[in-house]
Amino acid sequence: MSNFDSDGGSENQWEDRGDLAWNEFDWERYLREQDEAVQRYVKFYEECKGRADRIDQVAEKMQWGDGDWSDDSDSDDSPEAESDDDGVGNEEDEVYTLHKNPIFIATKAIYLSLNQSWQTLALDPAKVPQALALNLLASLHRGEEHAVQAIHALDFGDYAMAVSLFKRALSALNGSLALLSAESLPTQKLLQTWRQEAMPSLFDLREIWLRVMSECREELERPMDEES
Repeated sequence: MSNFDSDGGSENQWEDRGDLAWNEFDWERYLREQDEAVQRYVKFYEECKGRADRIDQVAEKMQWGDGDWSDDSDSDDSPEAESDDDGVGNEEDEVYTLHKNPIFIATKAIYLSLNQSWQTLALDPAKVPQALALNLLASLHRGEEHAVQAIHALDFGDYAMAVSLFKRALSALNGSLALLSAESLPTQKLLQTWRQEAMPSLFDLREIWLRVMSECREELERPMDEES
């Protein structure tokens, strides 16, 4: 797989950890660093919002490589490749979890931005009807949940299940688009402004998932003798 390949380091990673023995503090630090990666994506995404090729531009800024969305966690060019004084940095570079998957980071980041901005707006019943507030929040949650499950399947090399789960994520995403495109949508200025800004993000999620699904299907159609 090319742009959205995530199967480069997850298979057998748990077995390959060898003598790695982290305590809760080590894992908490590791997870904080992965949270920071999501925040970096949000920052870069906001900077590139006006560009038609923003998905690929953000991938480049994240140093995922030109046409390579693999989990290149031990790249010398990566900011995460710098080791700490206690040497833990080198071990962290060697550890792969779902949190380092570029598709996971992009999905979580875009949904994080959507959810945070929507919750801020929808807290005020005068700005957003509460039925719409709850329905859209639930729709966004369903889409993110199905997408994360799909990325789990992708990470384990189960491309058929990944496609099926991404289809569910797309169905939920289409539900979000339908809510925002309904003729009954209130015409309040703040709500319409949020809708105008959110729609491209939803379409970006769809574009990312469709790319991944396409490459999953290519893997499924590849003759078995080519993989040996």
